[in-house]
Amino acid sequence: MEAGTAPTLTLTPRLHTRFPFNTSNSNTSFQPRFTLSSPSPSPLSSSFSAFSYRGPTPKRDFLADWVSQNDDVVRSLPIYVGSASLFAVLLNRALSGIAPVADAGSSQSRADLLTLGLAVTNILTGLVWLSIKPKSITVVNPRGVECKRFCTTLPEVALNELLWVWESLSDATCCRSLVVVYERSCVLQIGFAADSSPGNGEAVSVDANKLMQGSVYEGVMKSGAQSYLANLSLYPGKSELPFLPLNTQAVILQPLGDKGIAIIGGDTIRGYTASDQAWITYIGEKLDSTLAKYVKHHPLTSQD
Repeated sequence: MEAGTAPTLTLTPRLHTRFPFNTSNSNTSFQPRFTLSSPSPSPLSSSFSAFSYRGPTPKRDFLADWVSQNDDVVRSLPIYVGSASLFAVLLNRALSGIAPVADAGSSQSRADLLTLGLAVTNILTGLVWLSIKPKSITVVNPRGVECKRFCTTLPEVALNELLWVWESLSDATCCRSLVVVYERSCVLQIGFAADSSPGNGEAVSVDANKLMQGSVYEGVMKSGAQSYLANLSLYPGKSELPFLPLNTQAVILQPLGDKGIAIIGGDTIRGYTASDQAWITYIGEKLDSTLAKYVKHHPLTSQD
């Protein structure tokens, strides 16, 4: 930020007094009046008005940029350093005239052994770095059919809140499927769902009773806390969620009080951040308070 001298605004008070000259009135009144005036604009004030704040410019980390752009070279760099060090030690041993046999009583032999150990450590580190590479995480398009099923007997206020939850999650997170089960009934199934049969185009319906008998539902309701399956393919409990697309990457199981659960499927492994999980917890509490007023045992109907 450039430093400068800010202009000052001069306020000149002008005192006007009124003295009545009516001698008949013995009480002389005094009424002061103040007027604020400013001097004419100066060149300094005009330049100050055109002044714009310029904050600190972020600095680029050129070393970090170079490492990210040359990942393979950086990973293999310890191998080159270790090999060069090993060659240098052997060359020094050969040209120094010292016997090739290591002598424990010689300080040169002890230094060479230490250097050889460090060189070998560098080579092994480079081999480990090359063998371990981060797996790229990509968005996966759900393999399934789109559906929109909800309980038609719900009042408009509850239905609007369910749709608001879906629109908010699908817009702000990696959510692609949403199922809400409450009071032993599926009140909402929206987004992508598994195909009942190839080419049929009919979504697999949610069996609320079967879901509630599974270990996944019982575990979430017993803990009363949100369960995040960051990589669904690694969990055997995914067989209890047959209504989700087969390639669903991540799932959040959010309890709705002690009466229901919201199943939120995503299209990215570890796609839900910590802030997403906290936000979904608050949404679950709000949804529970709304559904507790209206939901009864009603059949689920479909809307195309």
